[in-house]
Amino acid sequence: MPDRIDITWIALIGLALATILIPPLMPRPLLGNALLLALAALKGRRIALDFLDLRAAPALWRGLVSAWILIVLLLAWLASAVVALI
Repeated sequence: MPDRIDITWIALIGLALATILIPPLMPRPLLGNALLLALAALKGRRIALDFLDLRAAPALWRGLVSAWILIVLLLAWLASAVVALI
């Protein structure tokens, strides 16, 4: 039976493949960027929880790392939105 790290590794491979396959299917770049960044957020959260072992850390640390991931992705999405609107 696979352990949590193996399951996370397989999930990360699936999310990476989805990241490659989704852009040609998206008619609107802004929506495509939002979807790709959402996948990046999922990958970042899985990496932080399982590979950095924050799943066993206090809730404060998990929240801070999750907030950091979301802030970085929000700023990336805002930058892509500005570029798309120009």
